[in-house]
Amino acid sequence: MQTHHKLIVAIMACGMINGATAADRANAELVDRQGTNVGSVTLTEGPHGVLIHVSAKGLPPGPKGIHIHSVGTCEDPDKGFVASKGHLNPDGRKHGLMNPEGPDAGDLPVLFVHADGSVEAEMFTTLASLGGASGRAAMLDADGAAIVIHENRDDHITQPIGGAGARIVCGVVKAAG
Repeated sequence: MQTHHKLIVAIMACGMINGATAADRANAELVDRQGTNVGSVTLTEGPHGVLIHVSAKGLPPGPKGIHIHSVGTCEDPDKGFVASKGHLNPDGRKHGLMNPEGPDAGDLPVLFVHADGSVEAEMFTTLASLGGASGRAAMLDADGAAIVIHENRDDHITQPIGGAGARIVCGVVKAAG
């Protein structure tokens, strides 16, 4: 597997990479389908990818698909956040970390929500960038991007979203600072 397709996941209790500047960071406030703020995401650009730190409460427990979607809007919670469109995928790749024709730039590892509805996790993607560094897909382009959490686990191969089901939480990615 090529280096730019590897994803590393670490479940951790701490957050940011020391030394990152505001220009290297973005945030997303997470809202559920009732429009209630349930947490936040902090994204930090590194030399080879983006560290994504997710902190939330009040989610249904269990494994959840989480993806970077191609349009930075969460204005339609009553319709299931469909305005955020499909995954960040400028190269038109197939969905799935395990798909031989994938993954797309919006694919991320599964997020595990504790029995009390809380999650504190970090994941790293080499497939995307905040501003398009090293030719990676840009989250902070003209139409932005959103972080979307789905109701079910992502199986990392089924099209188009790995069987992850309905979108239950959404956050618009915005540059920090």
